Amino acid sequence: MRKVSAPRPRRGEDRRSWLSGAPPPRWVRVLPPALVAAICAATLLSDEPLEIGFLLGAIPPLAVLSYGPLATAVLGGVVIALLHIPALQLDRPGDADLLTIVFVAVLSVFVSFVRSRRDAQLGLERTVAEAAQHAVVPPLPERVGAVRCAGLYRAAQRGTLVGGDFFDVRDGPFGVRAVMGDVQGHGLSAVSTVASLLGAFREAVLDQPDLAAVAGRLDRRLLVDSADARHAELFATAALLEFSADALEVRVVVCGNPPPLLLRGADAAELEVSPWTPLGLGLADAGAIEACTVSLRPGDRLFLASDGVVEARDPGGAFYPLAERLRTFAGSDSAALPGLVWADLARFCPDVQDDVTMLVLTPSPSALRMRGPVPH
Repeated sequence: MRKVSAPRPRRGEDRRSWLSGAPPPRWVRVLPPALVAAICAATLLSDEPLEIGFLLGAIPPLAVLSYGPLATAVLGGVVIALLHIPALQLDRPGDADLLTIVFVAVLSVFVSFVRSRRDAQLGLERTVAEAAQHAVVPPLPERVGAVRCAGLYRAAQRGTLVGGDFFDVRDGPFGVRAVMGDVQGHGLSAVSTVASLLGAFREAVLDQPDLAAVAGRLDRRLLVDSADARHAELFATAALLEFSADALEVRVVVCGNPPPLLLRGADAAELEVSPWTPLGLGLADAGAIEACTVSLRPGDRLFLASDGVVEARDPGGAFYPLAERLRTFAGSDSAALPGLVWADLARFCPDVQDDVTMLVLTPSPSALRMRGPVPH
């Protein structure tokens, strides 16, 4: 089963600044050699000696920002060599400036060495952290059974890949099942709850013959976790879906989560489902859960979004009109749809503070015909 790799950040999507660990911008790397060239050009073109040799002292420290110790040493050597070229007349007032610049160059090489080692260590730690977060929420497969999948996950906390939202799509003995939800809180503090719920969902996909029983398993998982932690009141919202073997029907259970939207042709409308209480509050007290069954037609798509999408507001306080926007993107490919909605949401609400998650599920009965008859 081929996985969809995480898309590379596009321009403007990497929220880390270069002062916070991102690679330095191109102009920072160009600045030291550009300053060398500018000083040389100014002194050669001037009829009178220019006392601008002190500017050479800034070049090694600038090199530290983007170059390693070897390149910093080379630039420091170039600076010292320039002070000894008579035609440039940059050695005034004399030895004091030379000794100062030599000291600054040597110190810059040492600082560059320390920075390079630190950056390498931080890079390794970030790689390990990303691997751990991907283990919690792995890349979404392009297809699970007869259902094509596309998704987008954007954590609210800077520098993290996983927050308080979660989704997963799994094939099991009772059909393809999907879940999207949002746990209490967001950021790294919610990751343990997300991992616990996803683990319970993946087990329930294999064990529970009924979708409502899957929701009950998730509810009990949160109740148990709350009992183990003092003063903890864990809860989560979720929408669960189960596709029939022929992919012509879908059963839906919504527990406090925004209901899925059915994209049919140029229309987009929320599914009319009976909402239930969020997970972790005791579903047994709310009565028997019944899944809503929806018939599907060829070309239908199901769009699920977290509250970070449906509750986003523009500067005037208006909510993001998700269904209306989806109608404008009706002709878009399913794989591109989450990215289009995210770009539109970012324009509508430039300062999104919550986790944002989207999932597009496209039943494809033709895939079953290619694989053979559906076993009964």
